[in-house]
Amino acid sequence: MKFVVTGACGFIGSHLTDRLLSLGHEVVGIDGFVPFYPREYKDRNIGGARGSSRFRLHETLIETSPDLPKILEGADAVFHLAAQAGVRASWGDDFAGYVEHNVLGTQRLLEAMVTADVRRIVYASSSSVYGDVDALPLVETMALSPVSPYGVTKLAAEHLVHLYGKASGLSVTSLRFFTVYGPRQRPDMAFHRFLKAVRDGNPITLYGDGLQTRDFTFIGDLVDVLVAAIDRGQPGLVYNVGGGQRVSVLKVLETIGEVTGRDVRVDRQAGQKGDMRDTLADTTRAARDLGFVPATPLAEGLKAEWEWICS
Repeated sequence: MKFVVTGACGFIGSHLTDRLLSLGHEVVGIDGFVPFYPREYKDRNIGGARGSSRFRLHETLIETSPDLPKILEGADAVFHLAAQAGVRASWGDDFAGYVEHNVLGTQRLLEAMVTADVRRIVYASSSSVYGDVDALPLVETMALSPVSPYGVTKLAAEHLVHLYGKASGLSVTSLRFFTVYGPRQRPDMAFHRFLKAVRDGNPITLYGDGLQTRDFTFIGDLVDVLVAAIDRGQPGLVYNVGGGQRVSVLKVLETIGEVTGRDVRVDRQAGQKGDMRDTLADTTRAARDLGFVPATPLAEGLKAEWEWICS
């Protein structure tokens, strides 16, 4: 089959691209190389795929490319992973870029799909659409109230995807990712920063009291469910994808010390606006429809990312 992957050179997109190629598929990658972090990371991510005759990369922005319908021609489905990421950076003047990449880019992609007659899309949404709620775990049917501008744009894009599903007959499925980690993680993300600090003998910057919890999802488990969603994801449905347990940031730091065998020093800072206090995904729906069962314990996943950071 032929798949289009937007954001193909990023953390998640490059892992998905590698998996699809390993399964014998053809992959058309799209990546705008937005300078949110150094390009060298993305070039390294996609290095293996570039050697495949079944991979083609288009370096372009989906929100501005006039060739998008042509790029999509003949594809069986689209994995839409491209986005401007980062909760804390989405405040202030930078919000315009989040709207452009996450909302306008998604709308332009959907229009191009209609023009090119590509009927299937899996959209990468985020746990950030939920906001702070007292009731855990987070269930797909609950009210959504993002607490960051980033979360607002991801929710707007999710609405657009499902709107086009109804209005244009596209087969759409959304996956809400919960704090994904592992090798190739972006340099601004917490585990990457934590592990790099330990590697370099520097203190880890900890925002807040460390008692905030997250449902961490290993990249390999996430890619499993992305691939499954193409064939098994029900059109019009949204699925949570999480690691299956709440872990405090303090517990993460303790596990990092155990995995690395090094002292972990902490520089405590005030909590940041837009950060959710706790997350935990109810993955009942993903287990039922997609066969999703998270398989990677936190310590094992952190070890894999540590080895990548040190390589």
